[in-house]
Amino acid sequence: MSKPMDITKKILADHAGLKEVEAGQLISAKVDITLANDITGPVAINEFKKIGVDKVFDRDRVVFVPDHFVPNRDIKSAQQVKQVREFAREHGLKHFFEVGRMGIEHALLPDNGIVTAGDIVIGADSHTCTYGALGAFSTGMGSTDIACAMASGETWLKVPSAIKVEFNGKLNKWVTAKDLILYLIGDIGVDGALYKTLEIGGSTIRELPMDGRFTICNMAIEAGAKNGIIEPDDITRKYLENRSIRPYKFYSSDKDAEYEKIIVYNTEEIEPVVAFPHLPGNTKPVSQAGNIKIDQAVIGSCTNGRLSDIKAAAEVLKGRKVHKDVRLIVFPATQQIYLEAIRAGYIETIIEAGGAVSTPTCGPCLGGHAGILAAGERAISTTNRNFVGRMGHVESEVYLSSPYVAAASAVEGRIVSPAIL
Repeated sequence: MSKPMDITKKILADHAGLKEVEAGQLISAKVDITLANDITGPVAINEFKKIGVDKVFDRDRVVFVPDHFVPNRDIKSAQQVKQVREFAREHGLKHFFEVGRMGIEHALLPDNGIVTAGDIVIGADSHTCTYGALGAFSTGMGSTDIACAMASGETWLKVPSAIKVEFNGKLNKWVTAKDLILYLIGDIGVDGALYKTLEIGGSTIRELPMDGRFTICNMAIEAGAKNGIIEPDDITRKYLENRSIRPYKFYSSDKDAEYEKIIVYNTEEIEPVVAFPHLPGNTKPVSQAGNIKIDQAVIGSCTNGRLSDIKAAAEVLKGRKVHKDVRLIVFPATQQIYLEAIRAGYIETIIEAGGAVSTPTCGPCLGGHAGILAAGERAISTTNRNFVGRMGHVESEVYLSSPYVAAASAVEGRIVSPAIL
């Protein structure tokens, strides 16, 4: 009889051709998708060429999404995208996304069915862990690791031990998936799940739409996790039907699977959360934020740039104006989300309120372009990191929140709960 395993170990075992695996074991596993962007892609391409093979392992499974410095901010970024574009053409890659068709990679790939349940996905971007929301093993790796997988279709890794986290109860008004994951990171710390699986479940999660599940798994890395994962269910199945371009497989943890620890939260005790500078784990309830004035509010990114996030911002901004001292920048995660937000009237509401809407890009999140902070400026942002200098000058400050809190703060000019409006 096989040893009881959690969902992550089952996926890894199957892809390694093994009956079972255990924490700490080194394995070689087949990968379903490799991913790189316009910053990490050129490095992976250069290393791939050194290997000496003449083609990628599968042109349908090697994916490049230019999204960090696009539309190109300068000559260097234009050269980087040009290199990726030419490589994609040379190798006949099915999935290369040009400006106008692209989006932020971690929203674009699941929405286009390129990643799916039961996959192993590795990407040269730390937030590749997003796809755990589908019940996949997905994790970020270095560009050299990606280059090797592009050539061989395999990767090696150490099997992580697992921490099980349960959120139970109903979400309070204005509380979102972003608040749940910030609450968790604030509790266990930015190294609280170092090289471990964060398996997220509970009654709250079972009721959570896919958008929220993506947000939670996206930020697993901010607790140091190797991967975040949510067991797939009927909500997952409905999302994948008529979307996934490959067959998918639902895995689930054995009831007697071993966990390093089990953490249980009462969701009804959680209010909107804000992460203060300069760590995602430096959290406080928004009611304890104090009088913190802001210069900029950013709503978007691979964490909170989906349609429900744009809708949440529009709900708060409807009939209101952005504070005269605040710049509000909204960037939908994909062109399709942008289009749907236009059709639903959300973009009109945001613009009428005084917000600026950008084409999909990672730009502001990493201090790349389209919203860089100057010295002494403060931003509240729905992005995933608030390290020193993350969104601009090293003397700027970034506060992380949900779209509800970011939009309300843009109206008030200081960090507030939407409940006060």
